[in-house]
Amino acid sequence: MNLRFSFTELLCAVVLGVFAISAQAATAETKAAKDTYKTTVKQADSDYKAAKDACKPKSGNDKDVCMKQAKATYTKTKADAKASRDTKAAHADAKEDKMDADYKVAKEKCDAMSGNAKDSCVKQAKVKYHQ
Repeated sequence: MNLRFSFTELLCAVVLGVFAISAQAATAETKAAKDTYKTTVKQADSDYKAAKDACKPKSGNDKDVCMKQAKATYTKTKADAKASRDTKAAHADAKEDKMDADYKVAKEKCDAMSGNAKDSCVKQAKVKYHQ
């Protein structure tokens, strides 16, 4: 039995071993990220349902604002969960989703106003949330 290896063969074996270990670690990390994402979204669904139920006794614009706030919180939680498992593009998408959700809440709050005050409120919301 001859156990002589050339330097190149040994180097290739080491590189392949490191690659195999890296691939296993990446797969485990990806599975953990997916599991965390699923758990976070499931919790967000539950929290959103509870928040909507808490809005039911309210009426008028207060109820509308409450519902928009519940939806915004839900959207932002899901966006954060998505961003935590994906790339830089996902982080940018999450930031945009959160800004849009906050804009909808601010705009709904403006509905309680009228005339010039409402116009000014909407304009400020558009500037603040880049709409």
